Amino acid sequence: MLLLGTSHVGKSTCAARIGRAAGWPVVSTDQLGRHPGRPWTGVPEPVTEFYLRLTDDAIHWFLRVHHENMRPIIQGRIKALCEAGSGFILEGAALRPEYVPDWGIGEAVAVCLHVEPQVLRERIARESHYSRRDGRLKTAIDKFAERSVRENEAFIEAAIRHDIPLMDVTDPEAADRLAVELTSRLAGAREL
Repeated sequence: MLLLGTSHVGKSTCAARIGRAAGWPVVSTDQLGRHPGRPWTGVPEPVTEFYLRLTDDAIHWFLRVHHENMRPIIQGRIKALCEAGSGFILEGAALRPEYVPDWGIGEAVAVCLHVEPQVLRERIARESHYSRRDGRLKTAIDKFAERSVRENEAFIEAAIRHDIPLMDVTDPEAADRLAVELTSRLAGAREL
């Protein structure tokens, strides 16, 4: 199973819940290679500078280049997980919908999660403790949020183009229903 979507849409939470229920390992693309991530929680100063010095367009472009560079690493990981013969859940922002057709996932389920832009901004503000940050860090967080909103829209468009199911998880109850539904689908697949 592949769970796609930008930062802060709930991929890790959903993947962990499904993994526990299905007894499958959860692998995050964050474990395979890191892009300048969240400009808070003790990251090195160059990460903050990355967000402060670059335009929103450049930040988004660099993210897409990072994902392109991650593509063969992810493909290798998927191949190894498939060859192991047991189920797995791979989640991450580097799992771009446009790459899925090339990864040979066979009958595996791929779902793209997305949220409303304002909710995405609110989640990022809450998780970054935005209100307690200084002006410089607030600017970096704002730029990270803009990057994430752009990615959210790009994921939606690409998922539609590549016939990957979309799930709006703006409502936390929708995310819970998705986890239950996907766990049930996995259980049914194991019984075949």
